[in-house]
Amino acid sequence: MAGAKSNTGVYVALAIIILWFATLAFALQWQLEFDSPVTYLLILLLTHLYTGLFITAHDAMHGTVAKSLKLNHAIGHFTSLLFSFNFYRRLFPKHHEHHRYVATDKDPDYHRGNFFSWYLSFLKQYLNIWQILLMAISFNILKLFLPTENLIVFWMLPAVLSTLQLFYFGTYLPHRGEHKQDNIHKSNSQKLNHVWAFLSCYFFGYHYEHHASPGTPWWQLWKVKEKYETSK
Repeated sequence: MAGAKSNTGVYVALAIIILWFATLAFALQWQLEFDSPVTYLLILLLTHLYTGLFITAHDAMHGTVAKSLKLNHAIGHFTSLLFSFNFYRRLFPKHHEHHRYVATDKDPDYHRGNFFSWYLSFLKQYLNIWQILLMAISFNILKLFLPTENLIVFWMLPAVLSTLQLFYFGTYLPHRGEHKQDNIHKSNSQKLNHVWAFLSCYFFGYHYEHHASPGTPWWQLWKVKEKYETSK
């Protein structure tokens, strides 16, 4: 696996990481008011930034974050840990199995059941006891210094919501149902709408395009989408 052609992905990754830390630090000290729209805007923003952390780790698995593979994987490890203590070494082989065996029984992300059973299957693949223990330890330490309600609403809830965002737009919608025989990547794709594609899941709704060009970082997937649309 080659590294990225440039280090632009490093700056994109740093922007997401810094925005996540800054927003979370602000939110954890925010005077929580459920009748304030700011509370819900913060939840939505943190959910999106949590998703960005995972997307960054995902790009690292494809070597598209940094030219240096050591730096690329270091960023992958770091952003995986920030995403509720996921372990990059565990995610890496599973994701490449998904690409190798997409929408088959060997695909760890694929499930033939309904939305809820598929989501539970998805969580079982990526949730383990060590994550739960580390989250529990971190929560009990942090609540000594920060309001418990803020930790639940701004740290834990967005993490859970982002798994739904990643699952729904990055796994369920792209791979559900039967695919035509000429669909070699067994993937659906969102209609061309770059604003919605970014807001929904960092362009990963352009999922056929991602499978067709896994070496393209998330922030350039819109170009692949336009290329495929004009070639139809």
